[in-house]
Amino acid sequence: MSIDKGTAVTLADSDFAGDRRAHDVPSALRDYWNRVRSGDLGALPAILGLAGLVVLFTALRPETFLSERNLANLFTQAMPVTILAMGLVFVLLLGEIDLSAGVASGVCGGVMATLIVDAGQPWYVAVLSAVATGVVIGTAIGWLVSVVRIPSFVVTLALFLGLQGITLRLIGQGGTVPVHDEVIVALANKNMPVWLGWTMAAVCAAGYGAIQMWRWRRQHQRGLASKPVQLVVAQVAVVALALLGGTYLLSLDRAPSPLITLAGIPWGVPLVGTLLIVATFVLGRTAYGRHLYAIGGNAEAARRAGINVTRLRMSVFMICSGMAALAGIVAASRLNSVTPDAGAGNTLLFAVGAAVIGGTSLFGGRGRARDAVLGGLVVATIENGLGLLGTKAYVQFLITGAVLLLAASIDALARRRRAVTGR
Repeated sequence: MSIDKGTAVTLADSDFAGDRRAHDVPSALRDYWNRVRSGDLGALPAILGLAGLVVLFTALRPETFLSERNLANLFTQAMPVTILAMGLVFVLLLGEIDLSAGVASGVCGGVMATLIVDAGQPWYVAVLSAVATGVVIGTAIGWLVSVVRIPSFVVTLALFLGLQGITLRLIGQGGTVPVHDEVIVALANKNMPVWLGWTMAAVCAAGYGAIQMWRWRRQHQRGLASKPVQLVVAQVAVVALALLGGTYLLSLDRAPSPLITLAGIPWGVPLVGTLLIVATFVLGRTAYGRHLYAIGGNAEAARRAGINVTRLRMSVFMICSGMAALAGIVAASRLNSVTPDAGAGNTLLFAVGAAVIGGTSLFGGRGRARDAVLGGLVVATIENGLGLLGTKAYVQFLITGAVLLLAASIDALARRRRAVTGR
């Protein structure tokens, strides 16, 4: 059987042309629309939901919702949930769940507070001890799930109950450990100098733009498929506008009295930004991240490809509990104390909801670190906006639960759509 030259070119084009064809703006937009139609929604629902919530609460409370003081409060509210959700993204990528992450953050916060108050340790020793405690908890969970092969739901549900007992033992029934260390308190209650905020925002915007343009230039030189340069520039402009616009709003004086000045970005925001950059790099630019996506897509195929599934499954629980420790520290900073019920209640539900609302799939294999940030902002906006409206607590729970159910439904329908279209 012979294949003439024209046929060979046609076959080659059909197999590999998509990797090398030059994209223009219309074709790139068509490709994106086709991905959305096939169920690859990404962060689109979270972005549209956040925009809709901002418009709604601005219309209902125009005098307070977009005020400088409330926006700073909104970012502060979102920090603990966002950090915890960022850790849960790693676990959800493998199709697992960690129901103990919320109470683990409470235990770690309690360890930090007792070391500072009762043992007189400096803040850095207490913080390192809290993070180490989180890693130990995650190691235990990962070992039980990966080696003993107990389902993560059962293991983490047991620890959800057990870890609350540890927090109660540390703090005592009805007790409260105050947190007055200046460095810890500053995370959620103090602001960086205005000039430093502008400098960081400008450096981040310039760095993001340089990385995106370098990546486009590299792909273009190698003849690989890439976004049109116009879309890259537009993407950079949107991110820069968000960074500089947020910095401008937070740099305005939001003090309730003209006798004092209160302006600047809260110190906790750069912490969230740093964690976002690190997590994004790990998931998107390392072999470790690629292996996580492979395991989440098909664990058996990943094992046969030589990936150490057991070790990576353990590692995601260690990362999740380590991030939970940081979330517990930020929560303690925000409240200036740690109580026996720290991390219990709706903390975990809000964090899981933030990850899923942001676009991370409950079925594994799909998700990014940015999902935690977007979802955390959505959850915090709902809580903040309903609080401004004076909504009763039970209504807030009903609305937040409905939003989470909607996000999970969108995820399930999108997954079914991807299965039908073969994506």
